[in-house]
Amino acid sequence: MAQFDLPVDELRAYRSRSVEPEDFDQFWEKTLAEARGHDLGARFERVPTTLRTVELFDVTFAGFDGHPVKGWFVLPAGTREPLPVVVEFLGYGGGRGLPHTHLLWASAGFAHFVMDTRGQGAGWNGGDTPDPVGSASSFPGFMTRGIEDPHAYYYRRLFTDAVRAVEAARSHPLVDASRTAALGTSQGGGITLAVGGLVPDLAAIAPDVPFLCDFPRATTITDRPPYREIGNYLKTYRGRTETALRTLSYFDGVHFAARGLAPALFSTALEDLTCPPSTVFGAFNAYPHQDKSIEVYDFNDHEGGGPFQQAAQLEWLPGRLAA
Repeated sequence: MAQFDLPVDELRAYRSRSVEPEDFDQFWEKTLAEARGHDLGARFERVPTTLRTVELFDVTFAGFDGHPVKGWFVLPAGTREPLPVVVEFLGYGGGRGLPHTHLLWASAGFAHFVMDTRGQGAGWNGGDTPDPVGSASSFPGFMTRGIEDPHAYYYRRLFTDAVRAVEAARSHPLVDASRTAALGTSQGGGITLAVGGLVPDLAAIAPDVPFLCDFPRATTITDRPPYREIGNYLKTYRGRTETALRTLSYFDGVHFAARGLAPALFSTALEDLTCPPSTVFGAFNAYPHQDKSIEVYDFNDHEGGGPFQQAAQLEWLPGRLAA
């Protein structure tokens, strides 16, 4: 697939037309206040392992509406003093998988907290967190679950889980809460933007080829899933476009980005049909922090930079998490 979106100079000037709801902040303040009415109850249970360089913990904490959410917590072996922590969110369809697959950030000397994704985990890595909330009719996948009402929408629950995951990670005695970073790829990148907009004191964020950005453009510029789930739903439920877009506006990475207060390293790929580069630049260009940058991969699809972006993060992040 050749480059299909705007030229790079236009991408760098592009501004999303996504309309922010007037009660955006109140919606999220109330949602998080309700979640915090439940005891966080973060539990870290050691996982036996033959690995010599890390210590592994099975995590459970209370997410949206007190629902139990799973995660992994990984420490460099022999950690005795609090470390900066990297909180990671996962891509669409995947769950937390097995703990030994999450070794990169502990190998770099950080504490590493991986949040499981409610209801997902059958697309690639397995998951261990059910989503006990149903919805009205929806297209298969997660993009249209509860799309008739922002209070019922799936990502209200997932973004709330993510904020609580940061709180759970910070609750561990071997974590320096003042040095917390959030990152993720694709859906994980979109969740990272949401957390960056909802948690005001992060030290850094790194959304990699982020999904869930600039819904009005994304749903019309690409026919690749997962965005296409929304189009397929609206193809069946004619006349609901305005309602759907209003619901989605409460979850648009562009609006969370506009509230970002931490240094940020983004990435995008110019042949990415899953998360088109203009949608990523819509969020990046709305991001107000002076310390922000974006890696652009000219001839890549949704794999983006892959290990090259990880290398960029490994070089960039330590300076933002230094004591």
